Amino acid sequence: MKMKKAILALSDGKVFEGISFGAEGETSGEAVFNTSITGYQEILTDPSYKGQIVNMTYPLIGNYGICERDYESINPYLEGFIVRECSPYPSNWRSQMSLDEFLKSKEIVGIQGIDTRALTNHIRDYGEQQGVISTIDMEHQSLVSKAKRTPGLVGKDLVKEVTCQKAYKWEEKETTFGTKNGNGQGQLSKNKQRQGKGEGFKVIVYDCGVKHNILRKLKNYDCDITIVPAELNAKEVLSLEPDGIVISNGPGDPAAVLYMLENASNIIGNKPLMGICLGHQILAIALGYKTYKLKFGHHGGNQPVMDLSTNKVEITAQNHCFAVDGESVKNGQSKRFGKVEITHINLNDKSVEGLRCLDVPAFAVQYHPEASPGPHDSSYIFDKFIELMKFD
Repeated sequence: MKMKKAILALSDGKVFEGISFGAEGETSGEAVFNTSITGYQEILTDPSYKGQIVNMTYPLIGNYGICERDYESINPYLEGFIVRECSPYPSNWRSQMSLDEFLKSKEIVGIQGIDTRALTNHIRDYGEQQGVISTIDMEHQSLVSKAKRTPGLVGKDLVKEVTCQKAYKWEEKETTFGTKNGNGQGQLSKNKQRQGKGEGFKVIVYDCGVKHNILRKLKNYDCDITIVPAELNAKEVLSLEPDGIVISNGPGDPAAVLYMLENASNIIGNKPLMGICLGHQILAIALGYKTYKLKFGHHGGNQPVMDLSTNKVEITAQNHCFAVDGESVKNGQSKRFGKVEITHINLNDKSVEGLRCLDVPAFAVQYHPEASPGPHDSSYIFDKFIELMKFD
């Protein structure tokens, strides 16, 4: 079978020639790399990747196919997908289709057969930048020019493109592998073990691009969960009389999501509040601190983070291009909300990974305690949120 050519061009003039897979056409976005070995399904369906083209550093992707139960949102939001080799023969009893079939069905343009290690090194050395993948324009300079004209993430509100349109309830807990069935095959079962005494707690989750596993983790505690659009004002949310509020992960520049910054400012001090990823950045700005764009973001399941209260190190799943400016937090005092402390730091680059308010019930982490994909070292963060609601 004749393979169709595809080209990836970056805004600084770097060009990679490869082979098309997934949908044909042309797409643009910020080129980033993800260091996870497994979990490509969860990465593909993470709304935080809106506006980005994802390069997987692990060389063989797609070997266990696609299973809808592993999605982190209803649809994928990323702009394009880059792999060294896409496995054409998925082997897994849960697989419903191949990676190539999935990308075609979702109209996502992909490129394989390029040197993904060289691309990763280039992004690491020169920073994340705009890129274009095309199967229709084969002119290098034309594609580089298109990449240069593609707007970056700074100042861009992408939350409005991924948030839900109306409020809804969530009932699903995490699933675990149970006993084998009569045919000797594994089967999935609902996780019925309660991880904490959260029964009856009413939790409102602001959907800035929420991953399903955040909701599943909260449901493990038997919380009553309602997800609301990011633009729903704080007055309406507080009128629902929740026991706690979560600001979820999401894409883009936190400083551009003005309605969520206002919402956070009006919630802090009124109800227990937890922020995750983008929610962490939004909480920080609402407290009066600053954020900045990383040279190359943290994307993957192997980021070492230290809990400053215990000096313990946890390996975390992360996906973000912006970070909280640690210098702006050093005084430990918010003008409106009292004392604030940095609770976690990234051991690779010393960036801020967690904040906690000492005078009001609010905290946030930059990483993903729900994992999916990634290690489960940080799942205790949900225990902390449950405890915060207990003692409010």
